[in-house]
Amino acid sequence: MPKLIVVTREGKEREIDGEVGLSVMEVIRDAGIDEILALCGGCCSCATCHVHVDPEFAAKLPKMSEDENDLLESSSERDENSRLSCQVAMTDELDGMRVTIAVED
Repeated sequence: MPKLIVVTREGKEREIDGEVGLSVMEVIRDAGIDEILALCGGCCSCATCHVHVDPEFAAKLPKMSEDENDLLESSSERDENSRLSCQVAMTDELDGMRVTIAVED
């Protein structure tokens, strides 16, 4: 099972198991980390699951959809490594990926 390293808003780091096929948002939520609101439940219609992905893994992620890009445009915390965690599925290739939960807008 691939590992996901999550850095909370307080800077605390947790390493959790990420079941292949689940979204990063689901993995974080299922681990009991409550900083991800995911108000839309993973439908890519809000930006409350915004994370910053370690640049080392950026090229391994699926291309960002237009909808995801539009939603992230509304965030003042967006940077070149921003993604919506509901739009990134866990794969074996993402083993060891580090994500930092974005500051809430």
